[in-house]
Amino acid sequence: MNILRSQHTTRFTRLVARLVLATLTLIAGFTVQASVIITGTRVVYPANQKEVSIRFESKNQKPALVQVWLDSGDEEVTPEQAKVPFVASPPIFRMEPDKQQVVRLTYTGEALPTDRESLFWLNMLEVPPKARDSEQSNQLQLAFKTRIKVFFRPQGLPYEAVQATEKLLWKLVKTEQGPALEVHNPTPYHLNFDSVDLLAAGQRHAKPVGETAAENMVNPHASNRFPLPSLKSAPSAGAQVEFQLIDDYGARHTHKAQVTP
Repeated sequence: MNILRSQHTTRFTRLVARLVLATLTLIAGFTVQASVIITGTRVVYPANQKEVSIRFESKNQKPALVQVWLDSGDEEVTPEQAKVPFVASPPIFRMEPDKQQVVRLTYTGEALPTDRESLFWLNMLEVPPKARDSEQSNQLQLAFKTRIKVFFRPQGLPYEAVQATEKLLWKLVKTEQGPALEVHNPTPYHLNFDSVDLLAAGQRHAKPVGETAAENMVNPHASNRFPLPSLKSAPSAGAQVEFQLIDDYGARHTHKAQVTP
């Protein structure tokens, strides 16, 4: 009986060892690296231009197939289903190692609001080449998707985008989760926040890092609320908000404003 138990234990130990070894092998072969990047973090399309150019750059030593398309906000929509007034050319191309590729966006003329920006999204799907040699045959091949904002900016807006910051209106509001900062944007521009902090009574209360665009942006002629988990009660008068905005070129600028209690 002891001999049988010993043999059973040995077989079980060997089985566990094989599983661990297989797992480690899989992890070792699981290389994740996006090789194609978009130059810039956003695209501004002035309505008076016939087209705008977007530059792609390969940082890899192997070729990759790249597909580009736009959508109006639904991240799950396929290129065939997307209905947007833009054409990306070329929509599919091969990126050679350490090379660049220019994609041209052309507005097709469908009616869009003339008193405010319209927001679209540029998608880039990168598909790496299949492994050929036996050493890489067990690697998991992944496709990488990148999304950046495309702002269609009409002509004749009353002022420049850099002037929109000073027109924001901030106030404290009560929510079921506690106090929050509400920002109202009376301008025709989308304003993108990198950070938002309430400064009150010598303390700083930061909004959580947003996981979606809606949590980090306020649309034209609209409002948004930013929760302040560390703020337990509304402060007295004199509170300020310190926030960082991201401009057309991806640079961050810090601003301060008074907050209405």
